[in-house]
Amino acid sequence: MIKIKRIYQEKLSSDGIRILVDRLWPRGISKERAQLDHWMKDVAPSAGLRQWYHRHRDQFAAFKEAYEKELEHDQEKKKALEQLAQLGQAQTVTLLSAAKHVEVSHVPILQAFLQNHFNM
Repeated sequence: MIKIKRIYQEKLSSDGIRILVDRLWPRGISKERAQLDHWMKDVAPSAGLRQWYHRHRDQFAAFKEAYEKELEHDQEKKKALEQLAQLGQAQTVTLLSAAKHVEVSHVPILQAFLQNHFNM
């Protein structure tokens, strides 16, 4: 099972493995408070794509398409996806992000990609 959560939300035992999937460390969060198991910044959108989306928030469909292409073709992302899939084979994985509106961030795209390509 793959869950999504903002990193600012309280850690719960039902979170399972907690993985930060943002490229940048979240503001105002100490490593102790984050209570992470892993930080997989390689699976996040490239810096260029992230910056483009920040300037074009109204173009989620284009962002989604570009990010999915990165997930399919970028070797570093492929390695990170395989690690995520291995971690999530027998336990719950919670993908964490600092995005204010997680529902229109890269995280649900990543969640769907993992479910569709790795049967998580």
